[in-house]
Amino acid sequence: MHLVMIGGSDAGISAALRARELDPGAEVSVVVADAYPNFSICGIPYYVSGEVTHWRNLAHRTTADLEATGMSLRLDTTARRIDVPDRKLLVTGPGGHEELLAYDKLVIGTGAVPVRPPIGGLEALGPDDGVHLLHSMGDTFAVMRTLEDKTPGTAVIVGAGYIGLEMADALTTRGLHVIQMEQLPEVLPTVDPALGHLVRAQLADRGAEVLTGTTVRRITRTGGEAGQLQVEAAAADGTAVTRQADMVLVVVGVRPDTTLAASAGAALGVRSAIAVDRGMRTNLPDVYAAGDCVVTWHRLLGETYLPLGTTAHKQGRVAGENALGGDREFAGSLGTQVVKIFDQAAARTGLRDHEAAAAGYDPVTVQSEADDHKAYYPGSHRITMRFTGDRGTGQLLGVQLFGHRHAEIAKRVDIAATAIFHAMTVDGLSDLDLSYTPPLGSPWDAIQIGAQAWLRETGRWEAYGGHGSRALLSRPPRSR
Repeated sequence: MHLVMIGGSDAGISAALRARELDPGAEVSVVVADAYPNFSICGIPYYVSGEVTHWRNLAHRTTADLEATGMSLRLDTTARRIDVPDRKLLVTGPGGHEELLAYDKLVIGTGAVPVRPPIGGLEALGPDDGVHLLHSMGDTFAVMRTLEDKTPGTAVIVGAGYIGLEMADALTTRGLHVIQMEQLPEVLPTVDPALGHLVRAQLADRGAEVLTGTTVRRITRTGGEAGQLQVEAAAADGTAVTRQADMVLVVVGVRPDTTLAASAGAALGVRSAIAVDRGMRTNLPDVYAAGDCVVTWHRLLGETYLPLGTTAHKQGRVAGENALGGDREFAGSLGTQVVKIFDQAAARTGLRDHEAAAAGYDPVTVQSEADDHKAYYPGSHRITMRFTGDRGTGQLLGVQLFGHRHAEIAKRVDIAATAIFHAMTVDGLSDLDLSYTPPLGSPWDAIQIGAQAWLRETGRWEAYGGHGSRALLSRPPRSR
């Protein structure tokens, strides 16, 4: 049995590891387009900031670790064409030499590529000019060359999603003045504007200039090679906006990399991602796919496109197991995410109000606050929470959180994700037996106080039967 995995990131490596775990006798080859298999792309901002001291530390596993499992790594090797009838993969190796790899089962994990927005001048400018897209280790090295060789003082970041915000944090930490431009009305558009506003305040507090509702139209270089970059944009009201910078990062999202699969006849689905079933099978015989290049089964929405590293790892394991004849299914995603912005963190899981309404639910969203632990113990922080539940059934549909990075934001959104994963109601979340000690929490955890705020707002508090706890919860949180 010869399994070939295309892609050396989360999905491809996870598939290869799972196959080797289940069948040490299976021949497993991984085709990697660059020389950096199993590197944490999510960790790039922290290498740029200097918090991760060496780029090699971003490797989940070293090349030697991977090869010790018995897999064969084909580094700096590009997959060119899949011959489905003959079960062969045409690849080009480091020296340009073409080779046909025969396979019994194939796993496609080509991931995603950065979106290149229609910005004038973007195609003509590149890393040597200080204009960067950021997605791979190669992109990372180019950014570091700009930072180290040109010592820029000002950076424009186009896009204020997760990567854009993390890079604003990283570059500010390095001492640059950051100008962040976002086309949408608020930063971090994966959460509600009420929380995005809190994120924006953090950027402003650290000296960043944040321009929302601003669409970048053109990037040009002024004054020759030694000159600055000029970023021309338009505000929502049509007003012209111009900023000068020493470097520009364009991070406005990704799209699935499906050229190879589509040319072989693979069916495409949502957002032109590769269509797969929950066993990660494509429509092509003996061909599986996983990770950022495929559609994602969402537990509340059904089929969608939701590229996340956590999802890619899980899908890769499913693909690797099923390629060996297994019958495992991907359990589904809820889009659970968390991001650090300086000393704060924002997180979400499940659906926001408008997403739930579009999916046929009758959502109600309630915002509340609570302390992360007992306020009398020093160092407590407030957590802002937005709970979304179904008006009719009380089913918990989504939770968004914002608070200090030491307020266990990730832990608490994971509690909510677990509850939504198992289709719990909002009052069911309030019933959970969670840990408590005054330095770390409260008898009612913050996440439960958020659930109870939703119950009160929707008139379900009497049905929940708070009884003795009702009076306790009716007082302001800091008085408890």
